[in-house]
Amino acid sequence: MSSSISSLIEGLCSESEDLRESAARELFRLGRAPADLVAQTWWADAELSSLFDPIPQVTVGVAVLPERFAQIRAANGSPRLADVPPDQDVREFELHFPDSIHLDILTSSQPSGDGAIAKFLGRFGEGVQQVEFRCKNVDRATQILKEKFGVSAIYPATRDGADGTRVNFFLVASPGNGKVLIELYEPVTN
Repeated sequence: MSSSISSLIEGLCSESEDLRESAARELFRLGRAPADLVAQTWWADAELSSLFDPIPQVTVGVAVLPERFAQIRAANGSPRLADVPPDQDVREFELHFPDSIHLDILTSSQPSGDGAIAKFLGRFGEGVQQVEFRCKNVDRATQILKEKFGVSAIYPATRDGADGTRVNFFLVASPGNGKVLIELYEPVTN
């Protein structure tokens, strides 16, 4: 993890609301930038873009160690923990800041386990783990991404996500020989 990302994650633990917001804003910007570069070609497809809001709702997922998870949660008023399917070995909560800055703070329930967040933390340390786009129909978006863009989903079928959402993930190449994990999530409809 770069020292700037580390400092920003520490900033989420600050007693100062202004410092927490500033750190969140920069983490959001840094996390979202590569995903936006990847997705800009997606938005040019009329059918695919119709499955998202005109201005896509985006959340940046930040993976942290369990101790830091507790610190960030306490510093931000102990937000509600998401209801996550037990097989996913993740604990998470959301942080919302002005100007549609949304972060998911993620950690592993079993840090030495083999869940996705535990593996990420073991390999990369704390940092931006994923970028989430709210979608109206994950199944159809997954089909379009495969057929028109050659992008395959990580899971063969849409699966249950946090708080009853339906999700799938896409590991895609980003500029500069990196990769970005994009999650499409479909909220529960009542």
